[in-house]
Amino acid sequence: MKQEPKLPLKFPKSFLWGAVSSAHQIEGGNHNQWSIWELENAQVLAQQAKYKMSHLPKWESIEAEASLPENYVSGSATDHYNRYADDFTLLKQLNMNAWRFSIEWSRVEPQEGAWNAEAIEHYRAYLKKLKAMNIEPFVTLWHWTVPVWFEQLGGWEKRANIKYFERFAAKIIEELGRDFRYIIILNEPETYIAQSYLEGAWPPQVRNKKRAMVVLANLLSAHKRVYKIAHTAGRKYRVGIAKFTALHYAGDDAKLTRATAAFSRWGSEYFIIGNIKRHLDFLGVNFYRVWRYYGYRLHEAEDNVSDMGWEMQPEKIEPVVKNLFERYNLPIIITENGVADRDDEHRKWWLQQTLLAMHRLLQSGVKLEGYLHWSLTDNFEWNSGFWPRFGLAEVNYKTMERKLRPSAQWFGDVIKKVRQQK
Repeated sequence: MKQEPKLPLKFPKSFLWGAVSSAHQIEGGNHNQWSIWELENAQVLAQQAKYKMSHLPKWESIEAEASLPENYVSGSATDHYNRYADDFTLLKQLNMNAWRFSIEWSRVEPQEGAWNAEAIEHYRAYLKKLKAMNIEPFVTLWHWTVPVWFEQLGGWEKRANIKYFERFAAKIIEELGRDFRYIIILNEPETYIAQSYLEGAWPPQVRNKKRAMVVLANLLSAHKRVYKIAHTAGRKYRVGIAKFTALHYAGDDAKLTRATAAFSRWGSEYFIIGNIKRHLDFLGVNFYRVWRYYGYRLHEAEDNVSDMGWEMQPEKIEPVVKNLFERYNLPIIITENGVADRDDEHRKWWLQQTLLAMHRLLQSGVKLEGYLHWSLTDNFEWNSGFWPRFGLAEVNYKTMERKLRPSAQWFGDVIKKVRQQK
């Protein structure tokens, strides 16, 4: 049942309201390991689209787009690199005061040891613009892309390569650190491991559990090292991770089913967070979906699903966040949350349920400090390409025009009312 939230909902004055992006998905013109992979695989992805996606609820609407190779090449993306001021204006129209984005390593260090002064100055101007507009920056240092030279050296599979990421992080903090306070070192390392080293769907398209565990260990080690770098710098930073979370639950009472759900939760969440919990100032929670198990298998729902085919239970963010807070006693920020909904049929309801859940969490004593929505605009969704539409603002990819969807306008009004409360 769709429940309309009663306003005003109570949120702290310091609560951060914002949206999220990543450089590769919106900037355009990037050259990294992903952009090379896209060009090599666009034709195959287009040919496989019908086989992989014809079960989706909007297949008839997306078939033409999803069957084109150009759908899978990021190219100009949303041209955010040049149009960021326009996107920041959208944030203000939505009464938001926070913006999470990633700094593209391949732009800053296109060749090993060679810093791109022009790119650094771009991000400096970018941060200055945010500051002038009173928007709090959340800087993500790694959102799945790396420079080509880093990948050629073995990427995250070699422990010796961690020093290059440390050097990049130190450079960003040194050059730009006076203009931001929040640092997210890694975005969803478990998603990267699953897609790149277990499923083989993303570059480097490997299916090898041993190599997957090596990469995960190196990523977590990189997080710890960069955490120390940030906290030995001159400014007091708040450092966290953007962690994929889900509600893992048993579809029946069978012992195997319950054990599978519990093990899945431990492996994807508790193991990773537990490994770095002493190197976190806050826990970033990315929440989109629930995982339902029968026996040792994951079963996807057939109804009440998003355009991506993900079961929609936005209210389940409440037990997920409450559990993590009680387990780790860390302040929590929702660093991603949203729904693929090209026709804007479900987004308002999704936001309503999420607002109610966050309100209940705060009332129960959870230290919830902010909400960042994925995403501000439509963008390039990795190996799905451009057809999924997560944006509060619709993007016309031919003209690059942005237009706020009705659900976004409603959300902006709610944020305004909440922030104006005494």
